[in-house]
Amino acid sequence: MLPINPHQIHREYLKRRARQRRIVLASQLGLFLLFLVGWEWAARSGAINVLLFSHPTKIGQLLLEKLLDGSLTPHISTTVSETIIGFVLGTLLGTLLATVIWWSPFLSKVLEPYLVIANSMPKVALGPLFIVGLGPGALAIIAMACAVSVIITTIVVYTSFKEVDPNYIKVVRTFGADKRQIFRLVILPATIPTIVSTLKVNVGLSWIGVIVGEFLVSKEGLGYLIVYGFQVFNFTLVMVSLSIIAVTATVMYQLVAYLERKLTSQFK
Repeated sequence: MLPINPHQIHREYLKRRARQRRIVLASQLGLFLLFLVGWEWAARSGAINVLLFSHPTKIGQLLLEKLLDGSLTPHISTTVSETIIGFVLGTLLGTLLATVIWWSPFLSKVLEPYLVIANSMPKVALGPLFIVGLGPGALAIIAMACAVSVIITTIVVYTSFKEVDPNYIKVVRTFGADKRQIFRLVILPATIPTIVSTLKVNVGLSWIGVIVGEFLVSKEGLGYLIVYGFQVFNFTLVMVSLSIIAVTATVMYQLVAYLERKLTSQFK
């Protein structure tokens, strides 16, 4: 019987994982290229309405033209900055609110039904209130992005606080830990994977809040460009804006996924 070499087994395992990642990435790129080729073919062959759906080469030409003349950069920077601020505020406020509710059993009993009701409400309906209260500008848009993500963050993080194994809390309490130490030593470390996973959800929610806010009030930003393109029947401009949103949202998501891998590697 041959001796087992654990290092060799581990190396082979890493090689298999790396090969699998390359295959998945190649499949994703292949699927995307197939989609672009199919779209281009359908537009040029008349299978789809070019006025409504445009086609990849026309979108690429307009994107390049607007990037070179600098007219697109202010819109991108406006939307991305509003999204990042709304994303950070929504996550921080949601986590802070969840902490306050967990800290006070009385508050949790009082606020839990209100959280459920607030979560069931369509947050975009609050847009006119934000515009009237905060003015027709970036503040109202950021408030919209924050409102879309803060309630769901509160519910998810608070639920993860409650689901921490009570035996861990009992052990720490046995050694004389107070509530602050229980939170710092048990609750927070145990729920870091959930908090980081919530960031992924909040990326998409923040984009929704910002784009809806820009639909309603903005004079600059990718949401404004989408509305403007619709009003002048320039759907290629709409597609350019959607493409930029897709790319920047993907970059944000990948950054959060990288952060998740770094922070949760010790729990695997």
